[in-house]
Amino acid sequence: MGPLSGVRILAISQYGAGPFATLHLADMGAEVIKIEDPNSGGDVSRSVIPYSENEDSLFFQSLNRNKKSITLDLKSTEGKAVFLKLVEKSDAVFNNLRGDVPERLGITYQQLKHVNPKIVTCSLSGFGTSGSMKKEPAYDYLLQAMNGHMSLTGEPGGPPTKYGISIVDFSTGMMAALGLMIGLYKAKVDGKGEDIDVSLFDTSLSVLNYLAIWHLNKGYEPLRTTSSAHPTLVPSQLFETKTGYIMIMCNKEKFFRILCEEIDAEHLARDTRYQDFQSRFDHKETLITELERVFLTETTKTWLSRLQGKVPIAPVNSIQEALNQSIVHERNMIVKVDSDNFGEIEMLGTPIKCESFTPDYKPGPKMGEHNEEIFEQLLGLTKNDVERMTDPSKHRDSLYKA
Repeated sequence: MGPLSGVRILAISQYGAGPFATLHLADMGAEVIKIEDPNSGGDVSRSVIPYSENEDSLFFQSLNRNKKSITLDLKSTEGKAVFLKLVEKSDAVFNNLRGDVPERLGITYQQLKHVNPKIVTCSLSGFGTSGSMKKEPAYDYLLQAMNGHMSLTGEPGGPPTKYGISIVDFSTGMMAALGLMIGLYKAKVDGKGEDIDVSLFDTSLSVLNYLAIWHLNKGYEPLRTTSSAHPTLVPSQLFETKTGYIMIMCNKEKFFRILCEEIDAEHLARDTRYQDFQSRFDHKETLITELERVFLTETTKTWLSRLQGKVPIAPVNSIQEALNQSIVHERNMIVKVDSDNFGEIEMLGTPIKCESFTPDYKPGPKMGEHNEEIFEQLLGLTKNDVERMTDPSKHRDSLYKA
């Protein structure tokens, strides 16, 4: 039994950020029921290339393991009636629709509390469920551009650059999962649910954090830095070696002294120009030039053997190298799941470790795989009811966020 066993979440969500939010809750034992639109082919991520077949994809599998799937048209009168029956028996309704759609679809707390006063409704959208931009579509890269992330990423003089992964989607998914759990805790305490509103915009803005407070209070204007350097701490950046790159992070005064000793450059630690954070920042050009010369004299492997455990250091790994690190297996971060379409799939496990529980990973569901279990066994509907309700007799434009 997982720590969230007994928690039932209805998930009207697809693609990345939304499914990522409920992925970790499902791993922890929550019953996450994906509601897929039978008129639109269900979750669009089922067809995401390059590895897609038979209404399934490795992309879909990466975000939807341990979940259930039902097909239900929420825009039909019959579909909405069945949905309300599900709300009666659930703890939360989660969605990642555009900000104006939950109210139009009738899935806000005010619209559902008469059915279940304890229901928690969590909305993950681009710009929130209020404000002048709630009707605007949003995607990860757009928010990276809009909220300053791209202006900070890349080399000085080069073009603004996005992250290598969909970091805004994933960080917003984490915040939505946290928000949903806060709502569930409150509902357990006082018996009342509520709307939880999480957006890509708010989350991507919030992670500016210390840069924002520096700017708001002191007018600080962050700029892109050479060699992925920290904006103020020196030396904390990439250095090229004979065989690649290493990242050094001297984020405590003691680390600079130790670094100088270990690379046979004690004279730098004694130099009055480099005595503390401020002086090293003021003279960073001369210091970095000296250090660059030193690090080019040996291989990445040599520097790692000399510095690991003494100074914060890491190699710049490829994805292959990252996944082959011994600690990946020590931490049980690669798990195996048997699937119908792709056979045994290796994927990354949950980063949440509970002493009393180890997740049992199951593949992402086929579309509508759990119709019988949910509609007939949970709600008591007949087979004829289910067949009529899940047969997409005509195409309808989906309200789901792509």
